[in-house]
Amino acid sequence: MSTEFKQLRIVFWGTPDFAVPSLKAITQSEHKVVAVVTAPDKPRGRGQKVSFSPVKEFAASENIPVFQPGKLKGNDELIRSLKELNYDLNVVVAFRILPPELFNLPPYGSFNLHGSLLPELRGAAPIQWSLIRGYTETGLTTFKIEEKVDTGNIYLQYRMPVLPFDDFGTLHDKMSFAGTKLITDTLDLIASGNYTLQSQDITKATTAPKITKEICEIKWDSPAIELYNLIRGLSPAPGAFFVHNGKVIKIYKAETAEGYSLSPGEIFTGKKEVVIGCNPGCLRILEIQKEGHKRMRTDEFLRGSSL
Repeated sequence: MSTEFKQLRIVFWGTPDFAVPSLKAITQSEHKVVAVVTAPDKPRGRGQKVSFSPVKEFAASENIPVFQPGKLKGNDELIRSLKELNYDLNVVVAFRILPPELFNLPPYGSFNLHGSLLPELRGAAPIQWSLIRGYTETGLTTFKIEEKVDTGNIYLQYRMPVLPFDDFGTLHDKMSFAGTKLITDTLDLIASGNYTLQSQDITKATTAPKITKEICEIKWDSPAIELYNLIRGLSPAPGAFFVHNGKVIKIYKAETAEGYSLSPGEIFTGKKEVVIGCNPGCLRILEIQKEGHKRMRTDEFLRGSSL
C-alpha cells in the first residue's frame, strides 16, 4: 500500500445530535466534507413546525450541500448526484442501513462509527444495552461497511469505562465526543494507505436490538441489580416504567437499597423516599415521573403527590 497522504473527499451520512461532533471534527481536519446526507425534514410539535435534523443544522451553518432522500435503495437520482461529487469515501454515524449500491459507490467504500467494541453489541442500540447488561467497559469501533449489518472488518477501536453513575444520557454524550478522534484517526489511516483491517471474531458476537416498549417495562420479580441497570440504560429516554393504580410511573434514577423486606412490586413510601421490592433485593427510587406530572426527585414528588 502507498504511504503517501491523500486529502479525502467525504460524504457524511448522519442525522441525530450524536453525529454532529464527528461531522464537525472532519470539517476541522485535513479532509473535506463535500456533502451531507441526512433524514428528511419532519413537522414536530403542536404547530407542526418543520424542523431540521441536528446534522442538517450544522451542515447549513458550514454551507455544506445537503441531500435528504426519502428512500435509499434504488434511488437513481441520489446515485447520480453523488457520482457528480467525484468523492472518495462515505462516513456513516447514526444513520440508516446503506444498500450496496451506496456503500460501494466511492472508491474507498464506506465506514461506520459504532457505539460498542464489535463484535459485541451489534445492532441498533449498543449504548443502551451496554448499560442494561451491566458492562463495566465498552467503547467505539470504526469498521468497513459490508452487506450484513455491523459485521465488516475493523479499522480502529477505542475502549472506555462504564461508570456506576453513568446512564444512557451521560454515556451517549461521552461516546459522541470520544468518537471524533476515532473518526479523524480512521480517515488519516485510510489516507495514508498504511493499515491492515482486522476481521471480527464471530464467536464473540452479541446483539443490541432496538429498544421496544416491552423492554422498557419494569418487571419487579427481577433482581434489583438488573432493574437498576435497566433504569439507567433507558434514562433519560425512553424511560423505564411500571403501571400503578392505572397510572404510568417512569423511573429515571434508582439505587439498590439494603435493610428492607419487601415482596416483588411491594412499595414502601416514607416521608422522603420510595422503596420497591424486587426478587431479590429492593430499589430506592431517586428520580420519578408520574403520568401527568413532570420528572422530579422523589423527595420533591412526595411533597406534593403520592403513588
